[in-house]
Amino acid sequence: MNTNENVKIRFVAGTVSPIGPDRHPNPQPEPLLPPDIRQISTSIEISDYTLEGVNEAIEKRYWGCVDQLMKQGANRITLAGFPISSQLGRPRVLNLIEETARRTGVTADGQGEAVIDALRHFGANRIAIASRWSDQLNQALIAYLTHAGFEVLTVTSAGQWAKQAFSMSIEEGIRLAFQLAREAMRRAPKAQALLLPGGAWRSLAAVPILEEDFNVPVVTNPIAQVWRLIAAGVAPPVAGWGRLLGAQGSVSS
Repeated sequence: MNTNENVKIRFVAGTVSPIGPDRHPNPQPEPLLPPDIRQISTSIEISDYTLEGVNEAIEKRYWGCVDQLMKQGANRITLAGFPISSQLGRPRVLNLIEETARRTGVTADGQGEAVIDALRHFGANRIAIASRWSDQLNQALIAYLTHAGFEVLTVTSAGQWAKQAFSMSIEEGIRLAFQLAREAMRRAPKAQALLLPGGAWRSLAAVPILEEDFNVPVVTNPIAQVWRLIAAGVAPPVAGWGRLLGAQGSVSS
């Protein structure tokens, strides 16, 4: 959250997060948005990324989180966590986004949908996925992307559920991002884009290096959420952190 009291806030970007900072601290994240865009978040405090854990968190706490964000002046509300979207399934996520917009009167989104439009922005239909998630979560992720018309050429796994994801050190997350991304591209060298789903492993640092190594766009759901604001003209492009954040303009058809 922006703490510069001298800056006049012109936009408030709200996020419904899987867990809060007490369970997953995020020290000194790279500032990708200007200080006049305030980022706020509330958490559904998910117990795990199982179908049961996702359903319980969404059904019991999602709308309360939305209400909290609206009280703080949110101009946009995004459901974070690609495992959450994957377990819900794309039709249910689209309905949830539509209902959120209807109830609040502000733009609603999900990181899964932001990823889909980011991949379409690059014209990428055949993708490789560097995933650290369990096989069941990966199958749900593949189903989500297949519903949107993508062909998933390969997906990796490190067997993670929520507990393992949120207990990773920054160093372990970055190491895994490189390891699994390289494995995915070895398996699918003809992929038109590389997806690194998930935010817990702090994969931003890997994005520009992997793009240079493999000459394909690299997308993560956290940077896709930022790109939404860039594409909408709310935020300026960000140089140095990959093709997506440096891109400007609307989604290609």
